[in-house]
Amino acid sequence: MQLIRVLLICFCLSPFLSAQQQINDFYGNGDMDSFIEKEIAGRQNSFNINKVLYPGDPSFDVTYYKLDINASYSPANITANVTISGKSLTDSFSHFFLDFTNVLIVDSIISNGKTLLFVHTDSELEIYLDDTLQTGDLFSVVVYYHGKPEVTGLGSFVFDSHNGEPVIWTLSEPYGAKDWWPCKDTPGDKSDSSDVWITCDETLTGVSNGILQEIKNNNDGTHTFKWKNSYPISPYLISVTISNYKHYTTYFAYSEKDSMPIEHYIYPEVFDSVKTQLDKTSSMIKVLSELFGEYPFIKEKYGHAQFRRGGMEHQTITSIGNFSDGVIVHELSHQWFGDKITCKDWRHIWLNEGFATYSEALYLEKTEGKYAYTELINYHMERAKKAEGSIYVKNYENTDEILSGLRSYSKGGTILHMLRGITGDSLFFKTLKNYVSDSEVAYNAATTEDFQRVAEYTTGMSLDYFFNEWIYGENFPKYYISWKYSTSGNNIYKVDVNISQSDNSYPRFFTMPVQIKIGTNESDTTFTLFNYMQKQDFTVYIKGEPASFKFDPDNLILKDVSIYDPAGFLIPAQYYMNQNYPNPFNGTTRISFGIPERSNVQINIYNILGRRVAAVINEDIFAGRYNIDLNSQLYNLSSGVYIIRLEAPHANISRKLILLK
Repeated sequence: MQLIRVLLICFCLSPFLSAQQQINDFYGNGDMDSFIEKEIAGRQNSFNINKVLYPGDPSFDVTYYKLDINASYSPANITANVTISGKSLTDSFSHFFLDFTNVLIVDSIISNGKTLLFVHTDSELEIYLDDTLQTGDLFSVVVYYHGKPEVTGLGSFVFDSHNGEPVIWTLSEPYGAKDWWPCKDTPGDKSDSSDVWITCDETLTGVSNGILQEIKNNNDGTHTFKWKNSYPISPYLISVTISNYKHYTTYFAYSEKDSMPIEHYIYPEVFDSVKTQLDKTSSMIKVLSELFGEYPFIKEKYGHAQFRRGGMEHQTITSIGNFSDGVIVHELSHQWFGDKITCKDWRHIWLNEGFATYSEALYLEKTEGKYAYTELINYHMERAKKAEGSIYVKNYENTDEILSGLRSYSKGGTILHMLRGITGDSLFFKTLKNYVSDSEVAYNAATTEDFQRVAEYTTGMSLDYFFNEWIYGENFPKYYISWKYSTSGNNIYKVDVNISQSDNSYPRFFTMPVQIKIGTNESDTTFTLFNYMQKQDFTVYIKGEPASFKFDPDNLILKDVSIYDPAGFLIPAQYYMNQNYPNPFNGTTRISFGIPERSNVQINIYNILGRRVAAVINEDIFAGRYNIDLNSQLYNLSSGVYIIRLEAPHANISRKLILLK
């Protein structure tokens, strides 16, 4: 055997593929990519940028919505009236507009018993009041309308079916509320409360936000479900689902004497297959409550209403079609991040989706341990590297841009992982709880700057550099690391480290605290260095001769990295073993492999029956790239097919050998 060492050093990266099955299980027989993209899929009509009215009429503040909807399945249409109450934010307030599709026909608008004038064009309903109001004055109007809503965006208002039975459902994120009811269609203006009354066929159940106060029999083959929500709510979080649901109730006990109902409305034919998953919801609420604080709508309910999409976090009643752990946790976490605190506008959507994505990893950490957390984070990091543009959504008229799975979800979640690495666990989790309870954003709306304010107040750190580059910047750092060492006497060694970054668009380079881990025969020592220059030198001292070197050993930074050893050679980022060459071979063939850290490495040859026929290597070797010239005569191998396998503490790689004599 000839062992040729090509390079040596150490860099630790968790194997990405090893966690794929675990991730698939967490999200139900499909992978996370499909879940995220299914939240965005189903678009049948693209939004016309010129027709997106954003962010709604700024001259008034909505205080209350009441939706009274009579939904007919055959023929498919709705007859409805919506009450909008508000407060003037300007003097001489005499008219205002609501966002409302022209597909539906406005019959009349009433205020204080008087019929108001209106103009309805370009998805804008201009309403002229009978009086002129001043700042702070209150008003209320009722809009009567009818028609069949058009399917747009992610659904908006859909007449659907399951197993031959009717289903009607809504999904209004981001701009779909106006497709079925008149409102101020912006996430930042929450009404103080809302009512939703649903009239439907008496064989069906109508489900919405808050508490069911009454089911009224109309004695005409229909009944009306009267739902009351007493918390502030954004228009896109108001929902309607109607079907022949099986109603199943469980409970979340939040104290020794008190519990909250968890109401599940499920298609009867699938109930038995998903009941076990539904029963997990209470324990999931408990885990997330421990992480973030009390469930935000504890005086009302949580629940699920089945529909065609993967999931949508309607306030107190998630619409759901994928009942995997990952989806249930994702939508549940939105009750804190998205519903209690809603992004003020869609440019800051990462405050909803990034937080919900990261909550999945936190849930796994609590229930399955740090390894499960790490593997899911590594998975999202790989996705985040493919994200284009800034986390801050510049093209907020486009649904694809707002709900980008790579950017708003995966990279948004990765940013919280990195922030945790900077602050440490104690301050990070305190930051999350302080954010959820912050008086300026709780049951209100937030921007990135609000979260930064809370994070800086909680940690005492200046985090301008972090939020500026990761939220408003693009891409991620690409590091080039070199190191060398020399003796300083008395078994103390001086280690010189150079950290360089390639040019980026914005920022030109990333400022981050980075960790290096240096191992000796005596111990491992981790140093934290604050890298604030594109090319920067550091010097540290360590007891004992360095034997290994790791950059960002806990993978706390979204990055690419190339590391050079003291001799100037580039080392592998992960374990590998290439296919031998030549193959088939007669006599001698070359095996090339690499290891990113000093490890005990075994390379063995097995016959097709699985019996080991040769031990090629069983050594503790340095990180680096290696070549083995394998001579079949040395191991007395006969013609045939063999398996050569590399085994190390973090690797198990096999290749097929074919020997022809």
